[in-house]
Amino acid sequence: MLDAHRAIASARRPHWHAFLREAVLIAASIVAYFGVRGLTEGSVQEAMANGRAVLAAERWLGIAVEERLQELVLTYSWAVTLANWVYIWGHWPVIGVIAVWLFFCRPHIYTRYRNAFLLSGAIGLVVFATYPVAPPRLLDPSFVDTITERSRAYRVLQPPAFVNQFAAMPSLHLGWDLLIALALFQATRAWALRVLALLLPVAMFAAIVVTANHYLLDGVAGIALALAAMGAVSAGFEWKPRVAPRAIAGGMRSLRGRERESPAP
Repeated sequence: MLDAHRAIASARRPHWHAFLREAVLIAASIVAYFGVRGLTEGSVQEAMANGRAVLAAERWLGIAVEERLQELVLTYSWAVTLANWVYIWGHWPVIGVIAVWLFFCRPHIYTRYRNAFLLSGAIGLVVFATYPVAPPRLLDPSFVDTITERSRAYRVLQPPAFVNQFAAMPSLHLGWDLLIALALFQATRAWALRVLALLLPVAMFAAIVVTANHYLLDGVAGIALALAAMGAVSAGFEWKPRVAPRAIAGGMRSLRGRERESPAP
């Protein structure tokens, strides 16, 4: 009976070849993101105009607080360092580690959120290509590019020559952190990890604003896009175990056979 249970558990567990296929898919998506830079490279004036339009909308709504928030943070060097670290290390590294864990330990959750990532990313790429927006750090000299001026790690890991400088709206930095936080919260009951899941998008929202990489409305749009993508995936998603039907049937037959052979208590 124990061997049959192990056979079923092994069949349910994703294998390394499946992981490699996922890695290729994600790598292709990242290449597509970097490729959009070529479509917006000559749109500097348009991106600047769109950035000013976003800022004007915030002023009309009374939520143009980016400059004041950054001025407050700039008075504390530790706060600037913290914001930079959250922006740099709280995105791709965190997403990568949690995604790998979900893939091997919670594959059904991984699949749903992977699809939400890809859908939101595809929509984001269309927006980046058709509506380039210059971030605050490129729009107005009163904003300080804290990442470039006070941290070398991010510009080394992602040189400006290979990054879409006008991908401010929506903020996938925040939207994807929200998705990975929701996945982590759903996947575990450990209170420490759930607290981390709750804090991650909040910290990232603060970081994208005070580092002058995004406007407040960029963050709101990122949240809306992530939740809309998750809703679309959930509405059309029917979970099926990642198990070969023959493996399940064979395991169940083995269990029933062993139970019949076992003496009654």
